[in-house]
Amino acid sequence: MGEKKDYTADDIKVLEGLEGVRKRPAMYIGSTGKEGLHHLVYEVVDNSVDEALAGFCTKIKVILNKDGSVTVDDDGRGIPVDPHPTYKVPAAQIALTKLHAGGKFDKKSYAISGGLHGVGVSCVNALSKKLILEIKRDGKIHQQEYSRGDPTTKMKIIGNATGTGTKITFYPDEQIFSTTTFDFKTLETRFREITFLNAGLKIELRDEIKDTTQEFFSSGGLVEFVRWINKSKEVLHKPIYFKREMNNGAIEIAIQYNSTYQENIFGFVNTINTVEGGTHISGFKTALTRVINDYAKKKELLKNDSFSGDDVREGLTAIVSVKLSEPQFEGQTKTKLGNSEIKGLVDSIVTSALTEFFEENPQVAKKIADKSLEAAKARLAAKKAKDLVRRKNAFSLGGLPGKLADCSDKKSEETELYLVEGESAGGSAKMARNKEMQAILPLRGKILNVEKANPSKALSSEEITNMITVIGTGIGEQFDQAKIRYGKIIMMTDADVDGEHIKTLLLTFFFRFMPQLIEHGHIYAAMPPLYRVRKGQKDVYVYTDEELKKVTAELGVTEGGVTRFKGLGEMNSNQLWDTTMNPKTRKIKKIYIEDAIEADRIFTMLMGDDVQARKDFIQENAHEAKLDI
Repeated sequence: MGEKKDYTADDIKVLEGLEGVRKRPAMYIGSTGKEGLHHLVYEVVDNSVDEALAGFCTKIKVILNKDGSVTVDDDGRGIPVDPHPTYKVPAAQIALTKLHAGGKFDKKSYAISGGLHGVGVSCVNALSKKLILEIKRDGKIHQQEYSRGDPTTKMKIIGNATGTGTKITFYPDEQIFSTTTFDFKTLETRFREITFLNAGLKIELRDEIKDTTQEFFSSGGLVEFVRWINKSKEVLHKPIYFKREMNNGAIEIAIQYNSTYQENIFGFVNTINTVEGGTHISGFKTALTRVINDYAKKKELLKNDSFSGDDVREGLTAIVSVKLSEPQFEGQTKTKLGNSEIKGLVDSIVTSALTEFFEENPQVAKKIADKSLEAAKARLAAKKAKDLVRRKNAFSLGGLPGKLADCSDKKSEETELYLVEGESAGGSAKMARNKEMQAILPLRGKILNVEKANPSKALSSEEITNMITVIGTGIGEQFDQAKIRYGKIIMMTDADVDGEHIKTLLLTFFFRFMPQLIEHGHIYAAMPPLYRVRKGQKDVYVYTDEELKKVTAELGVTEGGVTRFKGLGEMNSNQLWDTTMNPKTRKIKKIYIEDAIEADRIFTMLMGDDVQARKDFIQENAHEAKLDI
C-alpha cells in the first residue's frame, strides 16, 4: 500500500453541500439521543484514526471540557489550509462545510479510511452550535470558528507551531440533541477498541469535570483484544492469530475458545465496529464451520453427521478486522459491510490459515473439535426437549402456553407482551390490561441463569421455552425477526432486590439467546412506583426517593401518609393500570446494547462462575449502590 506524503488542497474533492443534515440528523448519525451525541465524537476521532492508518498520527487526545464541549486533538498532518483551486477558500473550510468533501475519495492521501463517505466532520459542524478548528501546519497555528455549519470567522494565523496536527473543539447543539451530556464510560469502551485494532496508537481521554484521565494503548493488538474479552472466562487455548496483506488492504483475525456456551464474533472494517456483520463475518463463519467439520471427519470424531454453525461457534471469541481501500457500507452509520468479494477472500484466508494451524497444533485442534462435539450433543438433546414442549403445548391455545393471556390484536408493532413476576401479580395484570393490545405471561419465580447452564438445560426449562414460544422469533441461527408476535416485550418485576435479580436473569436470557430483540428496540423494563402518597382523597404515585421528598414537602404530608410498594401484588388492578400499564401515564425504560463487547464482559462477570471478578466489581462500585431498608 503506497502512501502519498504531501496532502494539499488539490486532494480535497467536493461532491455536494450540507443541506438536510440539520433537518434529518438521524439519517447521518443514527439518532438525536445519546447514541447520536457520542457518534459526533467518533466521527471526529475516526478522522484522526485515518491519519494513524496512513502512518502519520501516533497520539489522539479527547477532552470533555467543563463548558460541555469536546476537544479532539491529534498529531497528524493537519487538514490543508491553502486555498482550494475551485472554491478559492481554505481547503479545511471546504472539508467542514461541504457534505461530501474530503481527502479520501481518490485514494491518494488515504489508502484506507474509516470516515470514507466524507460526511463525518461536516456533519459534526452542522450539528454543533459552535465549532473551533485549529490546524498546525507549516510552522503556524491556523484557526477558524463555525456555528451550525457556517464559518463565523475567516481562517487566521494565531501563533507559531511546533509539529503538525488538527484540533477540533465542538459544542453539540441543544436544538438538535435531547441530551448534550457525554458519558465517559461509553467513550472509554470505543477508544479501548480503537487502540486494540491499531496496535501502537495512543488515545488519552480526559474528563475535566470529574478530573479523570484514562489512557489507551495496545502493543499486542487483536491477540490482546481477545484476551481482554475472555479475561473473566476459562479459556481452552492461547489466542490463534493470523494476518494477510492484500493489494487493497489487509485481513486480520484472532480466535480463542472458552468454556462458556456463548459465541462472540466482533467484526471491524477500518476500525469501524460493524455491529450488523456483513460479508467479512459471513466468510469467516463459513470457513470456520468447514475447517472444523473437515478436521473432525478426518480424525473420525464425526461419522455421517456434520457440525452446525452454532455447534462450532459455541464458546468462541473472535475478532475479524478488515482494512480496505474501498469498503461499501450499508447506511451512513456503517454497521454492515456490503463488499461481495470480501466473503470469498476471508473464507479462503481463514480456510488455509486455520487448516495449517490445526495441522501444526493437534492438541488445540482436538480441544476445539471436542467442544463442538459437546455442543452438537447438547443441540440434539435441546431439540428433543423442544419437541416435547411443543407436543405438550399442542392441546393449549394454538400451541401457546396455557397461562398466556394473549391480546386480540395481531398487528405485532402495536402489541405488548408483559413478562410478569409472580402468579398473583400476573392475575392483577390480566385484570388491569387493555385486552386488545396487551398480553400477559406470568413467570413463576426466578428463571434459570442461562450464563451458567448449557443450552440443552436452558431449553428444557419450562419458563424459558414458554417465552421463546410466545415471542415467536425462534433463537440462534433459526431467529427470524419477521415472526415476532409483539412490538414491545416489557419485563415487569417487583421494585425490590429479588425483582432486580429476576430482571437481570431475563436480560441475560435475551442477550444470550435473542440479542436482536434488544438491538431492534423491542425490550423494555416497566417502572412500577416505589410509593403512594395520599393527601385526603388524592393519591400521588412516586418513582424515586428524591421525588418522594419533593412530593411530601409540596403536599405537606407527614411520614404516616407514605405507602411503600414492595411488590406488584400489593397493588390492585386499577392501581397497576394507572401506574405501570397505561401507555398514557406509565414509565417504561427501553433497553439498549451500547457496546456488545462491554455487555458480554459484564454479563460474564455478574452472572458467570468467576466469583472473584464479581466480588471485585461489587467492591469497586459499592459506593454507587443505594440501601433499600
